[in-house]
Amino acid sequence: MSRVAGDGGAAAGAGAGAAAPGRRGRPRSAAADSAIIEAVLRLIEDGCSIAELSMERIAREAGVGKATVYRRWSGKSALMLDVMRSLDAPTPPLDGTSVRDDLVSLLEFLRRRGLAKRSSALLRTVVSHVQAQPELWAEYHETVVRARHEALLGVLRRGVANGEIRADRDLDALVDLFVGPMLARAVLHDWKELPEGLSEEIVDMVLEGVRPRPEAEPPGTVRP
Repeated sequence: MSRVAGDGGAAAGAGAGAAAPGRRGRPRSAAADSAIIEAVLRLIEDGCSIAELSMERIAREAGVGKATVYRRWSGKSALMLDVMRSLDAPTPPLDGTSVRDDLVSLLEFLRRRGLAKRSSALLRTVVSHVQAQPELWAEYHETVVRARHEALLGVLRRGVANGEIRADRDLDALVDLFVGPMLARAVLHDWKELPEGLSEEIVDMVLEGVRPRPEAEPPGTVRP
């Protein structure tokens, strides 16, 4: 059984649900969390639609009581959010030695994510369900997408500090300039290819436009 985020992905997603504040009573079992999320993934892979899933069926597949599922998630939509998180690969570590290389690493993560969604019916099914729930989609952005945005901002701030990027640019807008072309191909124009080298091409094009410009010399300057 393949998983987009690789081995351990479901356990990571279960951990996201376990982080909810204000819980009392016995600590949650990570094994039960993982078993429940794996049960959902198996059912979807076996052809069960999201509409056909019920908390009772999920509990049976996971080998736990229905109450165990409801203690963790208020309903199917909340559970599906953690299922989606379980399919998410972590943002790649950045070595911090090159602004360009770090930007390429972050865009390459998006490129591979787009390829994974195209090749995985499981991921497409789960993402489509979460996107159709505005509150869930907003929470996913707040807890997952925002972290990626902040990682990009951190690299751009470093670029400004070391003189590789002009200081008069709006960095939030600049994030959009870097990720926009990749997301447009991966999401809006999914018939377009996501070839190797696309991340480098986008980064180099945008960096070329935001590098500090040489100061203009006064009129009449004569070079020796």
